[in-house]
Amino acid sequence: MPAPAVLRTALIFLMLVMSACGFRLMGNRQLPALLEVVFIDLQAPYRVREPPVETHLRALLQRRGATMRQRPGPGVTAIHIQDLNTVREVLSVGSDGKALEFLLRTTVTYRVERDGAVLVPNDLLQISRDFSFNADQVLAKDAEEARLRAYIQTELAELILIRLEARLGRIIVPSPGVVPAVPVPAKPSGA
Repeated sequence: MPAPAVLRTALIFLMLVMSACGFRLMGNRQLPALLEVVFIDLQAPYRVREPPVETHLRALLQRRGATMRQRPGPGVTAIHIQDLNTVREVLSVGSDGKALEFLLRTTVTYRVERDGAVLVPNDLLQISRDFSFNADQVLAKDAEEARLRAYIQTELAELILIRLEARLGRIIVPSPGVVPAVPVPAKPSGA
């Protein structure tokens, strides 16, 4: 068999195996019906600008076809993000007593409500990453830490969406004006 034919056969086999196991690219998944109209509420006491977790979650939802609202209301799923907190801890110290490695730990709590009903109770996510520190490169390391903080929050937004898809994808939302398939029992004629 010539090399291109072997490569083509292997590629076709790989595509069949991937499709058989249910693999789909992330952007091709359909959002659950409960995430079609969304309001994101970030509860942060001192907020100068929108944190990356909110920005990225909004962008992910819009990219997948969700309509974003400015305030909650009937038929709008509200994602409440709270307790967004990043802590930097020392992991190792050099012989001169200066920190050599740090750990960035970011936690966030989120809750999902719709029409007054809690769909997802408070759920906590936590991500941590470590990075090295060199006193001779303070400016570069500060920039690296800022990028790492933003990356962690972006990753948190992706995890929130993945969890919401898993939990809300199982809930069936009746369309307005649709008559239920189960007939309502008739009242007895003697009553």
